[in-house]
Amino acid sequence: MSIKIRLAFLYTVILMGAFFLFGLSVYLMTRAALVDDVDKGLQTTALEIYDQTTAFVLGDVAVFSVPVNLDTLQPAPTYFVIANARGDVMTHSPVLGEPEALLDPLGLKADNHFSTVIHQGKPLRVLTMPLHIGQGTDGRLVGYLQVARVLESYPVLEDLKLILIFTGFAAVSLSLFLGALTTHRLLKPLDDIAAVAMQINKADDLSRRLPDSGRRDEIGRLTMVLNKTLERLERLFHARQRFLADVSHELRTPLTTIRGNLDLMRRMGEADPEILDVIQEEVERMARLVGDLMLLARADSGGLPIQRQPVELDNLFLDVYRQVRSIEPPVELVLQEVDQVCVLGDADRLKQLILNLVDNAVKYTPAGGTVTLSLSQENGTARVVVADTGIGIPPEDLPRIFDRFYRVDKARSRAHGGSGLGLSIAKWIAQAHGGDIDVTSAIGRGSTFTITLPIYTDRQQRPGANGADNRRTRPVRAVDTTP
Repeated sequence: MSIKIRLAFLYTVILMGAFFLFGLSVYLMTRAALVDDVDKGLQTTALEIYDQTTAFVLGDVAVFSVPVNLDTLQPAPTYFVIANARGDVMTHSPVLGEPEALLDPLGLKADNHFSTVIHQGKPLRVLTMPLHIGQGTDGRLVGYLQVARVLESYPVLEDLKLILIFTGFAAVSLSLFLGALTTHRLLKPLDDIAAVAMQINKADDLSRRLPDSGRRDEIGRLTMVLNKTLERLERLFHARQRFLADVSHELRTPLTTIRGNLDLMRRMGEADPEILDVIQEEVERMARLVGDLMLLARADSGGLPIQRQPVELDNLFLDVYRQVRSIEPPVELVLQEVDQVCVLGDADRLKQLILNLVDNAVKYTPAGGTVTLSLSQENGTARVVVADTGIGIPPEDLPRIFDRFYRVDKARSRAHGGSGLGLSIAKWIAQAHGGDIDVTSAIGRGSTFTITLPIYTDRQQRPGANGADNRRTRPVRAVDTTP
């Protein structure tokens, strides 16, 4: 059963229930109001007849005497019947003719009893009142008095019942028709979405998008979300294709180099030290590539654990600076400032993060250029800045600089031994620690990478000198003075 039919059926059932309860309430309330008014009149008439009735007992026979002319019976079609204790009719109002039985044979009870009966084709409201000789109900029961009045409002109640039934049926039918029509119009965009999605699936074309109906309701938001999902899937699909192509190319290049050099060595009949150095370099490059791919694969699958321990980021930052200085880079490495900062994370991964950025800046800065490093804190955030005066990054490449295997100048990047994974790894490490990386760049003027990390505020766990708590309330600035 489709959603349209189920919704229409549900709306119809709910509306039928609502109309049934409404009609029943109106009918019962109207009937109760009309009958209550009749019951009050019957009770008044019965008391007046009771007061004017004389009853006495001769042996086992009860004799009743009622005045012939009762003014009470003149205003409305009201009847009365008096019966003995066995239910035999003793006397009655003249308009009834000669009744053979009581108006309500089932009403002979110890208390006053109201009922509705049909007598000679007329609806009567009957009050049955027991008659006693003596004080109140403790006296001897000698008979019953039944007072009845024609329910003149009974046809009105029947007409009201028919009107409510007809109105309810018409309303339910109209609701069923309008509900089916409205449901079809409301759910038609879902059919369109399903049809387009089926076409996308059959054609394997993720560049297509679902039609935008311009609606801003739930279906419109669903269309927008699905289009964004398709856009992301398209990006991931193209990234996967590019990833496979780049991995194949990156692995094929060193393998081709190694194979060619090995063939040359076989022809030469001896090992050339220069050729061995080339082979060693390519093997190391391929090992780095495989290691980076394994790291990213483990990170994507959640299998790369990140330790959460307080880390003295200033000490780690200085270690990276000294490590890079020790290899005597062809550029000037300037340390501007180092504030005392503690973060919560993995020291090895954080060191890898900073080292990747510094190594990237040194590689793409021409000889004689400058790479500037600084560590500061601002508004509870640690800021690591790595700026260079290198070749810069074109504006159109900035949004994709952190994509895997993406390189601005593939030839120059490959010549430097890069695989296009360093910045992707750095981005992942920063985000895994609750931070991020931003980059600004200009062609020919260099690039500036800024790492932001949340500062760890519990200073009691920070190790001090000789194992004591060594809290420093002011930041310590370290300035490079090495010639």
